[in-house]
Amino acid sequence: MGNLIRCITSDGAVMAVCTDTTDIVAKAEQFHNTSAVVTAALGRLLTAASMMGNMLKNEKCSLTLRVSGDGPAGNIVAVSDYIGNVRGYAQNSVVEMPLNNKGKLDVGGAVGNGVLYVIKDLGMKEPYVGQVPLVTGEIAEDITSYYAVSEQTPTVCALGVLVNPDLTVKAAGGFIIQMLPGYTDSEIDRLESAINELEPVTKMLADGKTPKDIMDLALKNFEYEVLYEEKTEYKCKCSRERTERALYSIGNDDLKEMAEAKEDIEIKCHFCNKVYTFTPENLTKILEGKIKISVDK
Repeated sequence: MGNLIRCITSDGAVMAVCTDTTDIVAKAEQFHNTSAVVTAALGRLLTAASMMGNMLKNEKCSLTLRVSGDGPAGNIVAVSDYIGNVRGYAQNSVVEMPLNNKGKLDVGGAVGNGVLYVIKDLGMKEPYVGQVPLVTGEIAEDITSYYAVSEQTPTVCALGVLVNPDLTVKAAGGFIIQMLPGYTDSEIDRLESAINELEPVTKMLADGKTPKDIMDLALKNFEYEVLYEEKTEYKCKCSRERTERALYSIGNDDLKEMAEAKEDIEIKCHFCNKVYTFTPENLTKILEGKIKISVDK
């Protein structure tokens, strides 16, 4: 389980979310058998989505982050509910690249140039869709850019995934800290002073610090209260029933063609790789059910 907290300073100047997603990213790695650099890229995006989803505050809301880059990892997607439970995948789960010039996993190189899409389903007729060009492809800087450009909100985002030599996940997590309307230059200075002293998120988590410990350090120049503390998880929502509804939606002609082919079809979930098998008889039943519903309407 992940551990996420959301805080606000007593003067109302700063809002912060911090999370430990080590277990979440480990589960993603197990589902997708990702290489180290893809684990880092997907893990960072899952971490950001978890925090941003939790910031939506309404049980009807959900959030999708999609990184569409021209790098070898391809598209990377993460989806969160309002609690911060997430699921995601990378188009190409195995990418092998040399370390970057800092001796670290080259997430920016794996992602490449492209666009970050932020899609917020707020329970209305149409979702909100924001997009910004990727700044570095390292994810955290791109999230910061999104908030600055699309929401005009001064934001600090830190994300990290530490991968062991055997490709398991040692630590993963991050924080998002934002200035709220009415903030002063003095409050920015106090926040920057503390953040500049922080160690990397993954080092703090690997050393045993909790999200609350990290917030104590990041907000040490403020009094603050914890608004929410949530247990989060990698949570895929696929089911046979959802897959049947997807088949139901593709059209009578296509369903009939698949049923008449007299071969089983397999549909794999992008998020957990679970495979659902449908026989020609299954497809015929779905087709017959669809025709009946169509007539009733």
